[in-house]
Amino acid sequence: MKKSKKEERIIFLKGKKVVLRPLNKETDLEKCLKWINDVEIRNFISAFLPKTKKQEEEWFDKEDDGVKLAIETKDGEYIGNISFFGLDYRHGIAEVGIFIGEKKYWNNGYGTDAVMILLDYGFNVLNLRKVKWRALVFNERSVNCSKRCGHKVEGIFKKEIFTNGEYVDMVCLAVFKKNFLPIWKKYQNGSQT
Repeated sequence: MKKSKKEERIIFLKGKKVVLRPLNKETDLEKCLKWINDVEIRNFISAFLPKTKKQEEEWFDKEDDGVKLAIETKDGEYIGNISFFGLDYRHGIAEVGIFIGEKKYWNNGYGTDAVMILLDYGFNVLNLRKVKWRALVFNERSVNCSKRCGHKVEGIFKKEIFTNGEYVDMVCLAVFKKNFLPIWKKYQNGSQT
């Protein structure tokens, strides 16, 4: 008997609005390529050169110590990516990276939900003690998302990144496990972050 599409769906982590699943090169590559080359998305991340299909395939195939996941809506629409990178098990730290590539989902809590469930996984499964986050100073959506998830500003790298003809500041934030756990508990109980 053939399984329905819903039965075949892989879910690694489940949130209120999204599910996180492993990235799949066969199904996700084309959207990733479109998103990474979109000027509106690129303005908020460190990519600045055009990416070819081959380069994006190499990113998919790259073996590293990170955790790369796709973000899907509850009904299965692939809308973005989230990852832990720079995982350091000895010191219990990692950095989170996220973007929602489908713009109609911007500013609706999908990114916050994805970050919350990834942080829960990082702190309560991977036994991390601190998760870092970096954002360009003008990327208010990213900074606000990180703060809703418990991150606090640790510093600012002045004139760190060259974009749109000028050097801009990079905001460095972090959340410790002990500070995240009460926020996570409230989030699980229905309180909005």
